Amino acid sequence: MNKLYRETIGEGDRHLVLLHGWGLNAEVWRYTAERLAPHFCLHLVDLPGYGRSENFGAMTLAEMAEIVLDGAPEKASWLGWSLGGLVASQVALSAPQRVEKLITVASSPCFAAQENWPGIRPDVLHGFQHQLSEDFQRTVERFLALQTLGSDSARQDARLLKSVVLGQPVPSVDVLNGGLEILRSVDLRQPMAALTVPLLRIYGALDGLVPRKIVPLLDALLPDSHSEIIEKAAHAPFISHPDAFCEIVERFLITD
Repeated sequence: MNKLYRETIGEGDRHLVLLHGWGLNAEVWRYTAERLAPHFCLHLVDLPGYGRSENFGAMTLAEMAEIVLDGAPEKASWLGWSLGGLVASQVALSAPQRVEKLITVASSPCFAAQENWPGIRPDVLHGFQHQLSEDFQRTVERFLALQTLGSDSARQDARLLKSVVLGQPVPSVDVLNGGLEILRSVDLRQPMAALTVPLLRIYGALDGLVPRKIVPLLDALLPDSHSEIIEKAAHAPFISHPDAFCEIVERFLITD
């Protein structure tokens, strides 16, 4: 049976599940986890097919959420970055009774740009899908560079993300293509409007993949949620601005 990689660390009695983004693995949370561990019991997960959760093929968002939920704490807060934000959102939609609070980071219920909706241009995602089959490593490196573009520590952040990818088993092209297909095709805007779980959305002001123009649109669509923008951060605010990021997370999760 295929096994999902999970690691539990921390001393707090509040459970927090952390989900990474496309192409990466749970090691991306290593420095964030050190800061959060005194306050929470952290559950670091490699998404199916990524990192140490090998032997999974490409899957739909619903399938991915179901696998991640199976074996998670009975009740926990969930924090998902980028693609992981979609997975955490799907978990909250399909099993709200098991989600205490939800945090999405540099994520969107609809990643693809549409009319009157800012996001990643479909041709960019198609381009990544095409390039993956030709040159896997270069395509992933390009995507990582895009994630950090604009922040003061862009080069250093991109190096860290690259080391996280290369330090663990590399996902198959099928799995990466499946992830891009989720980013290209999933639209959770209407389902999320009916979500009853407390929701915090964290953004990087300089994010080129989830532009800040999306924030007021989602503020209007999800009026009960709360949004925070980290200035001078790009698509990986927890790497470029870990102190500010952790402070926002702690404030939201520890305030009842």
